[in-house]
Amino acid sequence: MFDYLVNDNKIWPEMEYHGLVPDDLIFIKELIAGPPDSPDGGWPYKGRLVEKSFLYEIVANKRNGIDVDKWDYFARDCHHLGIQNNFDYRRFLMFARVCKVEGKQQICTRDKEVGNLYDMFHTRNCLHRRAYQHKVGNIVETMITEAFLMADKHLQFEGSGKMYTLSETIDDMEAYTKVTDHVFEQILHSTSQEEGMVQAREILRNIVCRRLYKCVGQTQAKKPIEVTEEKRGQWAREVAGAMPQNGVRSAVKLRPEDLIVNVVYMDYGMKEKNPINNVHFYCKTDPNKAIQIRKNQVSKLLPECFAEQMIRVFCKKTDEESLGAARKHFVQWCMDHDFSKPQDGDVNAPELTPLKESWAQQDGEGANKRPPNMAKTQLKF
Repeated sequence: MFDYLVNDNKIWPEMEYHGLVPDDLIFIKELIAGPPDSPDGGWPYKGRLVEKSFLYEIVANKRNGIDVDKWDYFARDCHHLGIQNNFDYRRFLMFARVCKVEGKQQICTRDKEVGNLYDMFHTRNCLHRRAYQHKVGNIVETMITEAFLMADKHLQFEGSGKMYTLSETIDDMEAYTKVTDHVFEQILHSTSQEEGMVQAREILRNIVCRRLYKCVGQTQAKKPIEVTEEKRGQWAREVAGAMPQNGVRSAVKLRPEDLIVNVVYMDYGMKEKNPINNVHFYCKTDPNKAIQIRKNQVSKLLPECFAEQMIRVFCKKTDEESLGAARKHFVQWCMDHDFSKPQDGDVNAPELTPLKESWAQQDGEGANKRPPNMAKTQLKF
């Protein structure tokens, strides 16, 4: 895309005028995309020598995820969503300095800023939980994807000497620059009677009118599961066939195609790893010596786990009878797989949740658990 924009807008002569050379174009692309594969394990970049290694930690930091890209969308999205941004990037910049770590230059910060960095990753997690991975946004994305796939072959975009379908435009940047938000409106307001376009148009109308697929539940496995498209299809079939153990049969017949299984990953940016373990700090007494600070040196209140996998099931049927049946099937499916108890499980299937012994034991934990000698204590008073 960057190469196409430079050539199409004929801006290379202007860049040369300001002293840029071909290596600078390579450097810009490396800042965005990260390093290419280096089979010999040497310095993988071509845009800058190893002496300038710290420059690759500014735009898209592959080492620990602390970069200006995050700071930009933190400020923008927290403002528009009304979420408190606890990370102060100005303070981070004030304390940032370059130190040598294992023969390479890295951006380090003061040891006292370690808590500020944990706040940064916590803010990222909050944004994903409350906005980017919200269940409503999640299903709207799924519905738009369904509509685009149905309309794919009916949409044509002119590229370099030929026409491309919607899914093919990724292979031609001239065509891809024409795939803008208007594609949604193009399908929504189309008059084509071809089957794919009619179905796609109906899905987008449902989105506009807020007739969305409904989430029937969310759960987690005890350990992360590798989920493929085949696995999600298998789970949809299992949920549809998960007859509640209480034996009460619903008049609604659920089909696998009525259900959508989405798997959402939440982490601190480096899957299950703690990104702060890849950050180096310096002390006031010796600002040129890079050190690491482990979690147990900071606070006992920091997270024990840095990644989680959430499994959500949505139902395309939105009538109350079908949704009620789907919710009970989902609770039963969670019981069958020993997944976590859905938050609304006691409301949607109060006759089922007590049947799961481990769930009942979990219900006995916490502040509301009655002390064993409560009755005797009350008698004494």
